[in-house]
Amino acid sequence: MRYIMTFFWAIALVTMLNYVAGSIANVDFNFSAGIIVAVVAALLIIFLGESIPEGEVADH
Repeated sequence: MRYIMTFFWAIALVTMLNYVAGSIANVDFNFSAGIIVAVVAALLIIFLGESIPEGEVADH
């Protein structure tokens, strides 16, 4: 479920950012570009989250 929500929020937030930045720059809205960037961002977030160790880290 966390992967589905990660993709959902990535798509929602990146598409919104794409729309707002395009409006400021007076550029047409391109939904497919937002989806591509959102999927890449979601995959990076998932890989980053999986690379962080779980549990206690020893204090040396």
